[in-house]
Amino acid sequence: MPVPGVLARSSNRTLGTLAVAVATCVWATGSVIVKWSSITGLHFAMFRLWSGAVISCLALLITRRRLPWATFRACALGGVLFATDIALHFSAVKRTSIANVAVIGSLAPVVIAIASARLLHEKVPRHDAVLAGVAFVGVLAVAIGTSNDAGASLGGDVLAVINIVSWSSYWFFSRRARAQTGPIEYFACVMLAGAAFITPVALIFGGVPAVPSARDVFAVVTVAALPGFVGHSLVIWSHAHVESWRSALITQATPVIATLLAFAFLHEPISPIVAVGGGVVIACTAAVIVHAARREASVADVAVESPG
Repeated sequence: MPVPGVLARSSNRTLGTLAVAVATCVWATGSVIVKWSSITGLHFAMFRLWSGAVISCLALLITRRRLPWATFRACALGGVLFATDIALHFSAVKRTSIANVAVIGSLAPVVIAIASARLLHEKVPRHDAVLAGVAFVGVLAVAIGTSNDAGASLGGDVLAVINIVSWSSYWFFSRRARAQTGPIEYFACVMLAGAAFITPVALIFGGVPAVPSARDVFAVVTVAALPGFVGHSLVIWSHAHVESWRSALITQATPVIATLLAFAFLHEPISPIVAVGGGVVIACTAAVIVHAARREASVADVAVESPG
């Protein structure tokens, strides 16, 4: 006789894993769109957060949800961390190659996976730990392959390294905050608090921006809607159903996808070692997903066959 609780957890974990995978693909488009635009990194972050705030408020109205002041106050730090994260990321993208930013950023999942095992007491299966190590080697191969690219710069790479800290901080804060807040409400808090925080920073350090062109408006709205609202809402929802280490490992495919998109649309070169390393990352990530799916299927089968 089925055990409803076990089946529900298994189903939610599978859906959560799929949500992170979709978000990973969507996130990979963000860097390409940012670099394609003519807006500076800081100003793009400001416009993107205000666009996200509008989208989030519309989502609250459509779904008839409310955003109490107590909820906003509890989640506001997430907005500050997120604003810092995208400001660093967009600025790095503008200063160095997308491949370099994506590859350096892919170290964040490794940091999250290690921290999760220690801070959240999540057990990482040995099989998946080995695959994570092999995937990390693939990431290093991509880094080596892009180290001599003409579009790379030390300043941009440094910003990408600092970005690891901001993203990891946002990830763990969001996981804790999501235990008390719905995904749409939390995302609205992040957008509103982030926009309020980054606006004075962008104006002080970047000056007053010029009026965006139609192309730049399209870029900002697209990033806010797809990598922003869709991607982050999926991941925020998944926090309650998927272990941090598993989500982090899935997102390791982001640099590979971003590099391929940069090659296709921005004509950034891909060396053979980048292709091989990227293939290793995707293969290992896919193996972890398949392995996890088989474990969940086994759990579900046991639940169905359990008597009483």
